[in-house]
Order: sequence, then structure tokens, then C-alpha cells
Amino acid sequence: MENPQLWSPDSPTLYDLELTTGSDVVHSYVGLRETGIRADSQGHLRLTLNGEFIFHWGTLDQGWWPDGLLTPPSEDAMLSDIAFLKAAGFNLIRKHIKVEPRRYYYDCDRLGMMLWQDQVSSGGRQRGGDAPSPQWTRLQPDPEEATWPQAAHDQYLTELKTMIDTLYNHPSIVQWVPFNEAWGQHRSVEVANWIIAYDPTRQVNVASGGNWHPAGHIVDEHRYPHPGFPFELGDNGRFDGFVKIVGEFGGHGFPVEGHLWDARARNWGYGGLPKDKAEWLERYKESLRLLAELKAQGIAGGIYTQTTDVEGEINGLITYDRDVQKLPPETLKEIAQPLFK
Repeated sequence: MENPQLWSPDSPTLYDLELTTGSDVVHSYVGLRETGIRADSQGHLRLTLNGEFIFHWGTLDQGWWPDGLLTPPSEDAMLSDIAFLKAAGFNLIRKHIKVEPRRYYYDCDRLGMMLWQDQVSSGGRQRGGDAPSPQWTRLQPDPEEATWPQAAHDQYLTELKTMIDTLYNHPSIVQWVPFNEAWGQHRSVEVANWIIAYDPTRQVNVASGGNWHPAGHIVDEHRYPHPGFPFELGDNGRFDGFVKIVGEFGGHGFPVEGHLWDARARNWGYGGLPKDKAEWLERYKESLRLLAELKAQGIAGGIYTQTTDVEGEINGLITYDRDVQKLPPETLKEIAQPLFK
């Protein structure tokens, strides 16, 4: 193709594709884009798209629905969440420990929404069982690794490979996340190296918020309620060569009367609930102000928790029933503008 238009959130160009063999014809599409990593003028490693720096600004998205739990009620319902985030100035969704129907990824492709795709977690935080999790020490040095039986590890890799094979061709997916926090985390270096060899076109965030091993491309901190990063843990060069991310933060809860999953349940947000909406808004603004400061110190992306309320987690930007947007998308986009200066 001469002078192809590259795919990006600002220009999600897709080309029609027709494959013919004998009398069989298949119609599909293709998006052309390249992800990468490059140092800025201050020496901070940043993520790139098509050779240009791009700050990853997204939400944690668990994809839960009150009428179907993990099953979306329709494509229009899935599309409404993506379109809201796009209008609110987000350029990325972290699809959290869930694989969606393929139409979801098609809609992200055509609307121009980047995705971090999590693998579904296995194992609990506590020791025990056939597939335990390690002690969760986050970014501290000398992390522990859980020991999994070979059969359990083989099954994990089979399911991981199936996810990558299924979703590989979607240009919207720019990062694989094999582990969340320390849930089922094991053989981290081996898993990261396997993904890099199998799919060198994307970045690997081996354990978002989990125990950090020098593997993959990302060092990722989870911090609630306000964002932060333990830069001091990398003073000895441990984090050199890795992109720094705040992979979860925020989670500021705000209840909307008449739109709670269960008004009698524990409805909560990180840092406790505010006394009113004005205080909730100020907490949100403060988190983004701090994230902008962290960006100047080398943070290359931030993931706000979360798109929608999920049952008793009332820290979404939209209510669980999708009836109420807690802030207009235009307001959210304006608040986030300092992240892109």
C-alpha cells in the first residue's frame, strides 16, 4: 500500500480486506499500527504509537452487567461504555481479567480505543490449593514466586495462548497483562519471555501491580486512592529499561440514590465515601493533578478505577445500570487535559 493511513485513537483507520481461495471469499478488515518504547528528552522511557509518544490514559474495565453479570446484554450496551470513555478523553481501556465477545474488540478497533488485555487470573491471594499465589510484595526487591504443578502451568499457558491467538489481529490491543497483582502469579520471567517471543508486536506488563520481576517491558504500581509510584525502589537501577506505569489508582466512590445494586449492601469506594458530590469531584481532580505531576517524573500511563460501578463497588464513572453518568464526558475530558500537555 502506498502512503497508508495508520491506525491511532485520533484516526482509527481500517481498510477493507477480501481473501479469496477458489470460490470461497472472506471479508474482513485490517488496521496498520506499530507500538514501541522510546526515551524522551529527559531520559524517561515512554510508550509510542506509530513512532510518536502517547500517554496511556485509561480506565479499569471489569465488564460486569447487573442483568447478565459477565455477559453483556447487547452490542449496543458494550458500545455505550466505549463511546462514553472516548468522549470523556480516554484513549485506553484496561480490560480487567476478562475476555469480551469479539464484537467488543471490533468496536474498539473502529472507534479508536487502545486496550490492555488481561489474562483471566487463576489462584487466590492466599496460599493453598493446587495453584497458589505468592506473598504480595508489589515492587519490593527479591519477590517470592508461587510453585505451580506442571500440569496447572501447562493449562495456564494453553489458555493464555488461546486468548492471544483469538485476539491477535485486533489493532486496538497494544499490551498483554498475563497476571493481575499477585493473583496466581508464577514463573513470571518465563511467562513474559514466552509472550514476547510469541507476539513481539506488543508490550508485556507481566504483573500489573503484582510482584515485580525484571521481565517484559513495564514496571507497574497500584496505589489507592491517589496515584503514586515508589521511585526510590529503583534507585539502584532495578527499573532501568522498563516503562513506569500506575496501573490502578483512584476508585473514588460516589453513590447515586436509586441506582445502587443493593442499597442495603456495603457500598464502598477507596478512601471512604465523600460527604457530597462536590467532595467526590475534588478527590477526582486531585488524583489527576497528582498523575500529571507523576507524568513529569517519568510515569508513562495511568489507569483510573473504574468505568462503571460493579455491585457494591460504587467507584465507577457510570452507575452499574448505566442509567447515570456521574459526570458529563465533556467535563471528564477537560479535567484530563493537563495529562496531554
